Amino acid sequence: MKKLFYSLYAIFFNLSRLLFPLKENRIAFVAPHHGGNADSLGILRDYMQKKGKFDIVTVSTSDLHIDFSSIGRLIKSTIRTIGFFTVKAKALATSKYIFLNDNFMPMASLKFSKDAVITQLWHAEGAFKKFGLSAPLTDDVREREKKCSEKLTYIVCSSKNVVHVYAEAFGVDESKILPLGTPRIDMLLCGRDINRIRADFDKKHPECKGKKLVLYAPTFRDDPETDKKTVSHIDSEAFERELGSEYKLIIKLHPQIHSGKAVEGTVDVTEGHDINDLTLICDTLITDYSSVCMDFALLSKPCIFFAFDLDAYEKERSFYFNYESYVPGPVVKDFGSVIEEIKNPRKNEEKLRAFRDFNFDYIDCNNTERIFKNIISSNP
Repeated sequence: MKKLFYSLYAIFFNLSRLLFPLKENRIAFVAPHHGGNADSLGILRDYMQKKGKFDIVTVSTSDLHIDFSSIGRLIKSTIRTIGFFTVKAKALATSKYIFLNDNFMPMASLKFSKDAVITQLWHAEGAFKKFGLSAPLTDDVREREKKCSEKLTYIVCSSKNVVHVYAEAFGVDESKILPLGTPRIDMLLCGRDINRIRADFDKKHPECKGKKLVLYAPTFRDDPETDKKTVSHIDSEAFERELGSEYKLIIKLHPQIHSGKAVEGTVDVTEGHDINDLTLICDTLITDYSSVCMDFALLSKPCIFFAFDLDAYEKERSFYFNYESYVPGPVVKDFGSVIEEIKNPRKNEEKLRAFRDFNFDYIDCNNTERIFKNIISSNP
């Protein structure tokens, strides 16, 4: 089915390339898996829209969702899906500048103009878990990802220290990797009203008002049954007893963890809360192998790594560097140790600072502008 989807898309795209000229002021933003609203793709898109002189196009696989809830919605969603393969394919084929936040698999079969400038922004910063061609893949997916990468003009990352990592993950020469920083950095450092976000959060969760927030944000495992048990390692009674007067524990499960049980005494924010907002208002992070630690490190906030199943996880998914020495905080295996680390939030500042300095060249609010100047202004 996927191969049919890829072939159908390629037919309309490649036909459009033959029939229509490249639009010098058209920019396409392609969101294959993520919505592309609150990440670097969406932030750069908003920035370009404010410029006012560009024709902005968004290509999102969310357009492929067929809504059967009513006849009207079925018709609208079907039209939108047809438009994805026709109108949006033509728009992409005629775009001078193209930005992505993930691998767009149909790209392997697309014949772009030699004048098109195609940039992979990716959806994360720094280097942590292995991804792309560095991770285990089937032969078919590996070959398709390689062909997608061949079409890229640039790949943006957040630090010169991880250029070699991105070159390996995308299978390209290091000269294509631009350590310009990512638009998400601008948003986290300068783009949001933290006081308003916290006030809105407290209004929704009054039990948190006046308390420091500890965010537990574990990643998913490959086994759904294991995922279901992740929150069972949390001792909410001990947390409340030891820290409840000063802190509140909130839990945001990964989108791929669908059936974690609610933990009494905690606040479940899995649904209805943006992870970027939570990163800004929370004081401490508890995670395991999630890249959300990059954002907390960027903001110099304490991170605790509750890696109770580290040995098993490393057999599934490896890291670019030694996990225990690399992560920006203590690695603990039991929840009692988590509590003790929360009591001493600044104990690991040196490790946090080293991680931050390694993964971020620019701790400023000019990342989006740098991308504009280096990729769009320099390629007229």
